[in-house]
Amino acid sequence: MPEPCDPLQPCEARSDTSSDRPVDLAATGTATLQSGPGSRPWRRPLPRLRWRAAVPRPAPGGPAPGNRGLWSDAWHDLRRNPVFVLSALVILFLVTIAVWPQLIADGNPYQGNLAKAQDGPAPGHPFGFDLQGRDVYTRTVYGARASITVGICATTGAALLGSVLGGLAGFFGGWWDALLSRIADVFFGIPILLGGLVFLSVVTSGSVWPVVGFIVLLGWPQISRIARGAVVTVKQQDYVLAARTLGAGNGRMLLRHIAPNAVAPVIVVATIALGTYIALEATLSFLGVGLKPPTVSWGIDISSASTQIRNAPHMLLWPAAALSITVLAFIMLGDAVRDAIDPKLR
Repeated sequence: MPEPCDPLQPCEARSDTSSDRPVDLAATGTATLQSGPGSRPWRRPLPRLRWRAAVPRPAPGGPAPGNRGLWSDAWHDLRRNPVFVLSALVILFLVTIAVWPQLIADGNPYQGNLAKAQDGPAPGHPFGFDLQGRDVYTRTVYGARASITVGICATTGAALLGSVLGGLAGFFGGWWDALLSRIADVFFGIPILLGGLVFLSVVTSGSVWPVVGFIVLLGWPQISRIARGAVVTVKQQDYVLAARTLGAGNGRMLLRHIAPNAVAPVIVVATIALGTYIALEATLSFLGVGLKPPTVSWGIDISSASTQIRNAPHMLLWPAAALSITVLAFIMLGDAVRDAIDPKLR
């Protein structure tokens, strides 16, 4: 039975202070209970519990998950692509021996001994000797310098020239676009081997620079068309139109908004073309119009060994294998980069 109410104290307040009901301080969210007329602490609304989904935290120094850009996504995919890793290691090895061939070959590529001409492998000479008694292993190692130099320099020159001309043609359009397109069509109509025979036959220098200049002269139209198409596509995007509306000049739009988003196709084509340019240099050297002795080149060694393929096949086998591995490595690298950068292939 409940106790009778005191006339000097309201029954409601008495029942509040004398109730035997337990009060959960954690549920009410208060540390003390205030007693007095009209206080009902246990009837206060419970605090709302807000549940938040667990968001993965980014790694220290890394971008937030799901917030990576094109190049971050491409690098993330390339690191997990065995084709890219293998080709990158081969190219790194080739570049290293091109810069420092003495690391793995301590001989002289120009010194020969006619008494050992066309001899097979011997201790200290694993690839045998050529027609003039020179060590084939040493010449194969030193031949990487000329091929890598021609490939990198020609690709860089053709990519820069083609990107600038093609980008300007795609951005401005009009008569500028028509003029550059017709000029590119003229260079497209020149057969590259025939042009090399005509152009390089009048050059007396046997260094790599005439070959680099010829490849740049006939290689820029291909990259120019790729760059033009990429710029035309990017120019129509909303962020470029917004920048133009806000008063951005042509230079700012080209350098800040268009070029960073249109360079990916150019990089892919240039990477694949690098291997093609190395093969073109070897072909021109084989025909006698590219690099000339005393320059050490795989194409020159293949040309001199082609007449003795039955008597001494080792003279042709090793420089040809080195050339094939180099071209294949750059083409595989270009394919891997294309698969990682091109969003249509994802």
